[in-house]
Amino acid sequence: MHSNSFNLAISRRNLIKIAGASAAVAAAGLPGRLLAADPIKVAAVYTVPVEQQWVSRIHKAANAAKERGDIEYVYSENTANNDYERVMREYCEAGHKLILGEVFGVEDAARAVAKDYPDVAFLMGSSFKPDAAVPNFSVFDNYIQDASYLSGLIAGAMTKSKNIGMVGGYPIPEVNRLMNAFMVGVKEVAPDTKFQVAFIGSWFDPPKAKETAFAQIDGGADLLYAERFGVSDAAKEKKILAIGNVIDTQADYPDTVVASALWHFEPTLDKAIAEVKAGTFKADDYGVYSFMKNGGCSLAPLGTFDGKVPDDVKAKVAEKEKAIKGGSFTVEVNDAEPKSS
Repeated sequence: MHSNSFNLAISRRNLIKIAGASAAVAAAGLPGRLLAADPIKVAAVYTVPVEQQWVSRIHKAANAAKERGDIEYVYSENTANNDYERVMREYCEAGHKLILGEVFGVEDAARAVAKDYPDVAFLMGSSFKPDAAVPNFSVFDNYIQDASYLSGLIAGAMTKSKNIGMVGGYPIPEVNRLMNAFMVGVKEVAPDTKFQVAFIGSWFDPPKAKETAFAQIDGGADLLYAERFGVSDAAKEKKILAIGNVIDTQADYPDTVVASALWHFEPTLDKAIAEVKAGTFKADDYGVYSFMKNGGCSLAPLGTFDGKVPDDVKAKVAEKEKAIKGGSFTVEVNDAEPKSS
């Protein structure tokens, strides 16, 4: 941050502190004005549109909490990385008590903001772990490897060429672990399957994802793992199958998307809201709340493909799902970059 903008931020902060002090004096004679049951002011900072898969799940959970009356909710979308810190600070200055977002490209800046606002809780999508030096900064990620593995079992049964194309955004842990779990599931059903793995270097570039998928189809893939928007469009055009990720898009692609690994952000957010309300929010890793046993992920209904997936594979999926939920089977969390084979 430039010194001029830093000074402006400091002066603005002082003004808000003065205003806040005046409000506190005025409210002194009104006991119970701020009750624990009052909605928490929550703000989210997103680097992509709210319809993007990953962010849409956070947005959905926040709106559900808002409708319940647990929170007030505002957000900024399409925030550039070099603008992220400023937007975070503005929300903090405006009195928001819980800040949500995804800081994969702005880790240092985001944690610096959290240090400056120790009374604000931060729950951020991150590839890194919580740091005791920033006790109000918690991290989460979409640990939906359980559902990704189950979708792989189905994909292994549905590919005829035993050649699967996989298009991801970036080879970072939150993408890698889902791809790896999917590949393990595929190999369990179809051990001789080959994979074409590609990353497009963007979280939201459907045309690029589509072109990459076309190249994989040309390379023999008859089923695509659609980690990004655009991949299922390519599959639909070429009349092959796709496996979805994070959201269920089968309604848009009824003859294309066989199954999807769904992420449910509600358990993660609800835990954070409870901690903030109790005054016990601390630096923690909320990743476990995305696990299937905690209700953080599921396999989407097979829907239009219910009669097309072999019965023995459906039985295997049901058996593995029960074992995952019961704790007798654990899907490995493998954050290593997946490779073509």
